[in-house]
Amino acid sequence: MTSRALHPWFYPALLVALGVGWGATQPLGKIAASTGHGAFGLIFWQLVVCTLVLGALTILRGKRLPLHRRALKFYTVIAILGTLVPNAAFYTSVTRLPAGIMSILISTVPLLAFPMSAALGLDGFSWRRVAGLAMGLLGVALIAFPNASLPDPAMAAYLPLAMIGPVFYAMESTYVARHGTAGMDAVQAMFGASLVGVVLCVPVMLASGHWFAMPLPPGRAEWALIASSSLHALLYSAFVWLAAKAGAVFASQSSYIVTASGVIWAMLILGERFSPWVWAAAAVMLAGLSLVQPRLQKA
Repeated sequence: MTSRALHPWFYPALLVALGVGWGATQPLGKIAASTGHGAFGLIFWQLVVCTLVLGALTILRGKRLPLHRRALKFYTVIAILGTLVPNAAFYTSVTRLPAGIMSILISTVPLLAFPMSAALGLDGFSWRRVAGLAMGLLGVALIAFPNASLPDPAMAAYLPLAMIGPVFYAMESTYVARHGTAGMDAVQAMFGASLVGVVLCVPVMLASGHWFAMPLPPGRAEWALIASSSLHALLYSAFVWLAAKAGAVFASQSSYIVTASGVIWAMLILGERFSPWVWAAAAVMLAGLSLVQPRLQKA
């Protein structure tokens, strides 16, 4: 499809679709973890699905998987920072926290990435963005400290665990910003990272006793895991395409839609309801996100 054939509303429509689709992966992930399967067993099957989807996309595009030294290093780092550690924290904490809370916390990724990139000299100091970071931390506090913010105040003890994911995603994005993707496009890069992730996950899964056989036919929880993993692989590819065509700053606006739609999906699919403190936290975090993200450039 050529750019001349695209309707002017195509890019905004795709942006909304990306945000809505990614928002659905949070409640789907909670359903996937509802059977009590161990985190690394879930991660293993997630990576298998991502490998199959991204591998098929790579082959259909006539590409190959690079296996040179830089590529193998990239795959390993991204598999650890972007999947194994944050997803282990996600699947452990999402069984104890509402999926809508997890969607709100994920909006802290660009907030946390800012001080990391600034420390490495990849981003300049800005009081506006410091204020955005402070608002993000305030949003987390609004969830953690008021007794009425969560269905059970004891859930607040799991918020630090839930924040491990955003911290590692921020580390992943900072690593990519500094080192690039070793000359690969994003689909190739994530295909390789998923494949290496499977290899790294197997010994951890077996040692922890988290292995489980995928039932045939899959049950509700397993279908949720397959759907969530497939969505992530496809939407990530679409996100990269959109960033290339419409600009990374435009594509990054999907963060707002991911957070909002994740909360709405949690209400629709799981019947979750939230206190005024949580809604205030979401508003504060989104406001902080608007301050941290780069300003849109005029054409």
